[in-house]
Amino acid sequence: MMTRFHSLLLVAGLASLPSPAAAQASDQATGPAVGVELFASTDSDHTDVVKLLGRGAILDAGPDRYFGVAIEQAWFSPLGQKTRKDQRVYADLAGKAGKDWLWKARLGTDGKTWLGSANLRSKDWSKEVFLEREIIETPRGVDEGLYYTFLGASFDVPVAKDTLTFTGAVQAFTGRNERLHARASYVHVIKADIGLSAQLRTRFFHSTAPGEYDYYSPKNFFQLLPVVQMRRFTTSGWMLLGAVGYGAQRATGGGWASARLAEVRVESPRGRHAFRAFAQAQYSNNSISGSGNYDYVMARIGLTKSLN
Repeated sequence: MMTRFHSLLLVAGLASLPSPAAAQASDQATGPAVGVELFASTDSDHTDVVKLLGRGAILDAGPDRYFGVAIEQAWFSPLGQKTRKDQRVYADLAGKAGKDWLWKARLGTDGKTWLGSANLRSKDWSKEVFLEREIIETPRGVDEGLYYTFLGASFDVPVAKDTLTFTGAVQAFTGRNERLHARASYVHVIKADIGLSAQLRTRFFHSTAPGEYDYYSPKNFFQLLPVVQMRRFTTSGWMLLGAVGYGAQRATGGGWASARLAEVRVESPRGRHAFRAFAQAQYSNNSISGSGNYDYVMARIGLTKSLN
């Protein structure tokens, strides 16, 4: 059984090279907007998670500039057991930090502790600082109120026409365990006009108190994952992404096992429009936070509508 965090697809670097339109923050007049987001996941441990979130923005000028609130209803069914419910409320904000930086925050509470995520990044995605806090989706996690706080940073290093991305992070769990993360990705553009790239993603973590509580936490974990990705933009600005990967991983106390990844994502044009939408589906045999050999499927969809 393991923890997951889904908001930092940013960390995975699946959208590390924005289109020219995506790199520009909208400066158009703002207005109110409403939206809805749905997250659902299931795994081979029979753990199901569903989160339904409603958003309301007083001012909205596109995906990089808004000011509002969000209310979330979450359902956790760990290990096929009875469903536990949780309600959250967040401040839902995004904006500029000078000429070259953007920030985003969805921070709030479930009535017991603070939750949510935030990030500060350069407009070209070459540098980022990120934060997330969420409950651990295990029986003890949801019943006893066990949480993790994840804080880290990443930066790109150009290598000729390729890119190296380095990420370092600390994931502190309720109790004594702290997980130290190190990740690196090498991206080689195979054919720029169709957005085709080959990537080599590596990640390592070390747990200071392995085996604490009932979430998956070996002392050390290493993964090496070659990935082929295609990321294209239509003439109307829609982003289409597909990625597949197959490699190897190993945790303390076990042998080498396969590492697998498949992902698709569709995202509407950025900027201020009457509607904005995204949809994403992902399969892996480990959680994003680093787990053992098992199957995990997740899907997310979202829609925002301007009220102007």
